[in-house]
Amino acid sequence: MSNKKSLKAAARRGFTLIEIMIVVLIIGILLAIAGPNFAHARDTSKAKTCIEHLHKIQYAKENWAMDNNKGVTETPVGDDLWPAGGDGYLKREPLCPSGGTYTIGDINTLPVCSEGAAKGHAH
Repeated sequence: MSNKKSLKAAARRGFTLIEIMIVVLIIGILLAIAGPNFAHARDTSKAKTCIEHLHKIQYAKENWAMDNNKGVTETPVGDDLWPAGGDGYLKREPLCPSGGTYTIGDINTLPVCSEGAAKGHAH
């Protein structure tokens, strides 16, 4: 008799297939809800980082122009703003997190990202 009780007790300790399926279903629903939100947050973060880089490039251009007595139509190049030695206005060349490229432009023109305003990569 005690042997039957121990078998029944052992059988009650595990989860049933229905319980496991419900847990998997709940996890699936949560992932379906969280996935798009995560992707949107990642894209927003990349756009904000790109905009921050554009601001830094603009400030570096303005400082370069003041230090070198350049006019508003002068256009610095990357080596003027972030030289190889790292002693420039920026420590290193800023890179767009989405893979875009930056166009510096002249002092009077804001720098732009090739990803453009459609993805939020604009001042």
